[in-house]
Amino acid sequence: MATSIGANSTPVTADERERGQLSEIEHLIAGEQTAKLVGASGQQVELPAPALALLRELVHQLARDQAVAVVATGKELTTQEAADILNVSRPYLIKLLEQGEIPFAMVGTHRRILVNDLLAYKRRRDAARRQALVELTQLSQEWGLYAEQPQGE
Repeated sequence: MATSIGANSTPVTADERERGQLSEIEHLIAGEQTAKLVGASGQQVELPAPALALLRELVHQLARDQAVAVVATGKELTTQEAADILNVSRPYLIKLLEQGEIPFAMVGTHRRILVNDLLAYKRRRDAARRQALVELTQLSQEWGLYAEQPQGE
């Protein structure tokens, strides 16, 4: 998911060398309950738990070559920004809005979607997809269309 930091809508990515460094950082902070930032002057500040949790997720995604950005949950998105987050076309997103799948507000003649509402829809959609995949796998197994391959074949 690529969203924006502040007014800048360019997601952050890491090159191959940086991904190696990020993997090291990921292993370093993986099980830690606390972490400190050390400034160039040697000043140390302990990261609050929410910042450490966010850092873990950011490092995890960047290390896996994912584009990452942070957006405040109360932010309003344009239809194009929301469509980009869902990885759907803008016309399809507008159809979802008009069907009542995602709440929105009109600002003049423009639709605006709250990040919280968009992410709630995305969670529902992703959960429904996972459930459908589980059911499809079960049916395939019942009908003998799917069987795990023995290892080594």
